[in-house]
Amino acid sequence: MIIGNQFESSENYKKFLKIINDKKINISVVNAGTKINIENNLYFDVLWPDVSNPVSENSINNNALVCKLNYKDFSCIFTGDIEEPAEEILVSRYKNSDILRSTILKVGHHGSNSSSIQEFVELVNPDVALIGVGKNNRYGHPSNVVLKRLQSLKCDVYRTDYNGEISIISNGNGYKVQNIYVTYNPLT
Repeated sequence: MIIGNQFESSENYKKFLKIINDKKINISVVNAGTKINIENNLYFDVLWPDVSNPVSENSINNNALVCKLNYKDFSCIFTGDIEEPAEEILVSRYKNSDILRSTILKVGHHGSNSSSIQEFVELVNPDVALIGVGKNNRYGHPSNVVLKRLQSLKCDVYRTDYNGEISIISNGNGYKVQNIYVTYNPLT
Protein backbone atom coordinates (compact mmCIF):
# COMPACT_ATOMS: atom_id res chain seq x y z
CA MET A 1 0.00 0.00 0.00
CA ILE A 2 1.21 3.47 -0.88
CA ILE A 3 0.28 6.59 1.07
CA GLY A 4 1.53 10.15 1.21
CA ASN A 5 3.21 11.72 4.21
CA GLN A 6 0.72 12.66 6.89
CA PHE A 7 1.23 15.90 8.75
CA GLU A 8 -1.76 15.77 11.06
CA SER A 9 -3.15 12.88 13.04
CA SER A 10 -6.83 12.08 13.32
CA GLU A 11 -8.91 9.31 14.82
CA ASN A 12 -9.55 7.90 11.34
CA TYR A 13 -5.83 7.88 10.58
CA LYS A 14 -5.10 6.10 13.87
CA LYS A 15 -7.76 3.48 13.02
CA PHE A 16 -6.26 3.11 9.55
CA LEU A 17 -2.77 2.51 10.99
CA LYS A 18 -4.16 -0.03 13.43
CA ILE A 19 -5.81 -2.00 10.59
CA ILE A 20 -2.56 -1.86 8.59
CA ASN A 21 -0.62 -3.11 11.58
CA ASP A 22 -3.14 -5.82 12.52
CA LYS A 23 -3.26 -7.17 8.97
CA LYS A 24 0.52 -6.82 8.56
CA ILE A 25 0.12 -4.85 5.32
CA ASN A 26 3.33 -3.42 3.89
CA ILE A 27 3.09 0.32 3.55
CA SER A 28 5.24 2.74 1.58
CA VAL A 29 5.10 6.43 2.48
CA VAL A 30 5.92 8.57 -0.54
CA ASN A 31 6.79 12.21 -1.06
CA ALA A 32 6.86 14.63 -4.00
CA GLY A 33 9.53 13.52 -6.46
CA THR A 34 9.00 9.79 -5.96
CA LYS A 35 8.54 7.67 -9.08
CA ILE A 36 6.55 4.46 -8.70
CA ASN A 37 7.29 2.01 -11.51
CA ILE A 38 4.49 -0.43 -12.29
CA GLU A 39 5.84 -1.96 -15.51
CA ASN A 40 7.54 -0.89 -18.74
CA ASN A 41 6.03 2.46 -19.89
CA LEU A 42 3.64 2.59 -16.91
CA TYR A 43 4.51 4.58 -13.79
CA PHE A 44 3.28 7.18 -11.31
CA ASP A 45 5.02 10.48 -10.58
CA VAL A 46 4.24 11.64 -7.05
CA LEU A 47 3.70 15.40 -7.28
CA TRP A 48 2.49 16.08 -3.75
CA PRO A 49 2.76 16.21 -0.68
CA ASP A 50 6.20 17.65 -0.05
CA VAL A 51 7.59 16.89 3.39
CA SER A 52 9.76 20.03 3.19
CA ASN A 53 6.78 22.29 2.38
CA PRO A 54 3.54 20.99 3.94
CA VAL A 55 0.40 23.12 3.83
CA SER A 56 -0.88 24.00 7.29
CA GLU A 57 -4.32 25.25 6.15
CA ASN A 58 -6.80 22.34 6.13
CA SER A 59 -3.80 20.05 6.42
CA ILE A 60 -5.53 16.71 5.83
CA ASN A 61 -7.01 17.81 2.49
CA ASN A 62 -4.17 19.99 1.26
CA ASN A 63 -1.48 17.41 1.91
CA ALA A 64 -3.38 14.66 0.12
CA LEU A 65 -1.47 12.43 -2.26
CA VAL A 66 -1.35 13.84 -5.81
CA CYS A 67 -0.02 11.49 -8.48
CA LYS A 68 0.25 11.52 -12.24
CA LEU A 69 -0.22 8.19 -13.96
CA ASN A 70 1.91 8.00 -17.11
CA TYR A 71 1.29 5.30 -19.72
CA LYS A 72 2.98 6.00 -23.06
CA ASP A 73 1.03 8.99 -24.53
CA PHE A 74 -1.79 8.75 -21.96
CA SER A 75 -1.78 10.38 -18.52
CA CYS A 76 -4.11 11.00 -15.62
CA ILE A 77 -3.69 13.26 -12.59
CA PHE A 78 -5.27 12.09 -9.35
CA THR A 79 -5.69 15.07 -7.03
CA GLY A 80 -7.31 13.65 -3.92
CA ASP A 81 -8.89 16.37 -1.80
CA ILE A 82 -6.40 19.16 -2.46
CA GLU A 83 -7.69 22.69 -2.51
CA GLU A 84 -6.44 26.09 -3.62
CA PRO A 85 -3.38 26.33 -1.29
CA ALA A 86 -1.88 23.04 -2.56
CA GLU A 87 -2.86 23.82 -6.16
CA GLU A 88 -1.08 27.19 -5.93
CA ILE A 89 2.12 25.44 -4.82
CA LEU A 90 1.82 22.90 -7.64
CA VAL A 91 1.27 25.72 -10.17
CA SER A 92 4.30 27.61 -8.84
CA ARG A 93 6.46 24.49 -8.85
CA TYR A 94 5.50 23.17 -12.30
CA LYS A 95 4.42 26.23 -14.32
CA ASN A 96 7.56 26.14 -16.48
CA SER A 97 7.18 22.46 -17.41
CA ASP A 98 4.46 20.27 -18.81
CA ILE A 99 4.41 17.80 -15.92
CA LEU A 100 0.87 18.86 -14.94
CA ARG A 101 -0.43 18.50 -18.52
CA SER A 102 -2.61 15.41 -18.53
CA THR A 103 -5.19 13.65 -20.66
CA ILE A 104 -7.50 13.08 -17.68
CA LEU A 105 -7.98 15.17 -14.53
CA LYS A 106 -9.61 13.67 -11.46
CA VAL A 107 -10.93 16.97 -10.14
CA GLY A 108 -9.85 17.84 -6.60
CA HIS A 109 -12.14 17.96 -3.58
CA HIS A 110 -15.28 16.86 -5.46
CA GLY A 111 -15.25 20.03 -7.57
CA SER A 112 -15.76 22.31 -4.58
CA ASN A 113 -15.29 26.06 -5.02
CA SER A 114 -12.14 25.76 -2.87
CA SER A 115 -10.42 23.69 -5.58
CA SER A 116 -9.62 23.65 -9.30
CA ILE A 117 -8.26 27.17 -9.53
CA GLN A 118 -7.99 28.60 -13.05
CA GLU A 119 -4.18 28.43 -13.28
CA PHE A 120 -4.13 24.80 -12.14
CA VAL A 121 -6.77 23.51 -14.57
CA GLU A 122 -5.16 25.51 -17.40
CA LEU A 123 -1.78 23.85 -16.75
CA VAL A 124 -3.40 20.41 -16.63
CA ASN A 125 -5.47 21.26 -19.72
CA PRO A 126 -7.31 17.91 -19.66
CA ASP A 127 -9.33 16.33 -22.45
CA VAL A 128 -11.58 14.81 -19.78
CA ALA A 129 -12.38 15.89 -16.21
CA LEU A 130 -13.82 13.40 -13.71
CA ILE A 131 -15.71 14.55 -10.64
CA GLY A 132 -16.51 12.09 -7.88
CA VAL A 133 -19.58 13.48 -6.17
CA GLY A 134 -22.76 12.19 -4.54
CA LYS A 135 -26.14 13.11 -5.94
CA ASN A 136 -27.84 16.00 -4.09
CA ASN A 137 -24.95 16.24 -1.61
CA ARG A 138 -25.31 18.74 1.20
CA TYR A 139 -22.23 20.70 0.11
CA GLY A 140 -23.58 21.57 -3.32
CA HIS A 141 -20.58 19.95 -5.05
CA PRO A 142 -19.53 20.43 -7.73
CA SER A 143 -19.39 24.21 -7.78
CA ASN A 144 -20.81 25.97 -10.83
CA VAL A 145 -17.65 28.10 -10.89
CA VAL A 146 -15.49 24.98 -11.23
CA LEU A 147 -17.78 23.54 -13.89
CA LYS A 148 -17.49 26.78 -15.91
CA ARG A 149 -13.68 26.70 -15.59
CA LEU A 150 -13.61 23.17 -16.94
CA GLN A 151 -16.05 23.98 -19.72
CA SER A 152 -13.89 26.94 -20.76
CA LEU A 153 -11.13 24.41 -21.47
CA LYS A 154 -13.54 22.53 -23.73
CA CYS A 155 -12.92 19.27 -21.91
CA ASP A 156 -15.57 16.60 -21.44
CA VAL A 157 -16.83 16.53 -17.85
CA TYR A 158 -18.09 13.32 -16.26
CA ARG A 159 -19.69 13.32 -12.83
CA THR A 160 -20.54 10.29 -10.76
CA ASP A 161 -23.81 11.90 -9.63
CA TYR A 162 -24.99 12.09 -13.27
CA ASN A 163 -22.96 9.39 -15.01
CA GLY A 164 -22.60 6.71 -12.35
CA GLU A 165 -19.40 4.70 -12.12
CA ILE A 166 -16.84 5.88 -14.68
CA SER A 167 -14.10 3.70 -16.16
CA ILE A 168 -11.16 4.85 -18.26
CA ILE A 169 -9.57 2.29 -20.57
CA SER A 170 -6.31 3.12 -22.34
CA ASN A 171 -3.87 1.34 -24.61
CA GLY A 172 -1.31 4.06 -23.90
CA ASN A 173 -2.05 5.87 -27.15
CA GLY A 174 -5.77 6.60 -26.91
CA TYR A 175 -8.43 6.06 -24.31
CA LYS A 176 -12.07 5.22 -23.85
CA VAL A 177 -14.38 6.61 -21.18
CA GLN A 178 -17.13 4.23 -20.14
CA ASN A 179 -19.94 4.65 -17.69
CA ILE A 180 -23.41 3.24 -17.29
CA TYR A 181 -25.06 6.03 -19.28
CA VAL A 182 -22.64 7.22 -21.97
CA THR A 183 -19.60 5.89 -23.83
CA TYR A 184 -17.09 8.29 -25.38
CA ASN A 185 -14.35 6.65 -27.47
CA PRO A 186 -11.53 8.70 -29.05
CA LEU A 187 -9.20 5.64 -29.25
CA THR A 188 -6.85 5.88 -32.22
